[in-house]
Amino acid sequence: MARITVEDCIDKFTSRFELVLVAANRARKLHSGDAPTVENDNDKNTVIALREIAEGTLTTEQLKNNLIEEHQTVSLKDEEEELGLENENHETENQDEQVNSDNIDQNQSDQNSTELSNEELNSASDNSNDDTIIDQNDQIEKESTRSLESNPIEDNKNTDNQDIS
Repeated sequence: MARITVEDCIDKFTSRFELVLVAANRARKLHSGDAPTVENDNDKNTVIALREIAEGTLTTEQLKNNLIEEHQTVSLKDEEEELGLENENHETENQDEQVNSDNIDQNQSDQNSTELSNEELNSASDNSNDDTIIDQNDQIEKESTRSLESNPIEDNKNTDNQDIS
């Protein structure tokens, strides 16, 4: 059988560039194990790909879609799954933010309670200090009153001094 040329396939595609891309992609698929749709005739994969295109055993739409799928890094399924994961991640982030916000509110509440407790302790301590000071002053007065009442020696000295003069 005679060799097939690009001229035999050009009527199937609008540009030579598109034809070359599609034929090269089909040849790679044949090399990776796809079954040819035409007789093999001991031809190379590029010739088999061009013969498939010329004979129309594969539609141009199939070939174009295969080319797109081959070079596409993200498929529609992957994109949908990714969007699903992103939505789950956003929900998780929102829950984490809510938990963090609740923890911050709880910490602030605890801190305010601690500050109030410290203020109450300081106030109680101040009151207790005031009471202690008052108690100490009362005790000093009582002791000085007792010492005056119970110390007749000083009174005698005063009277003795008055007698001498």
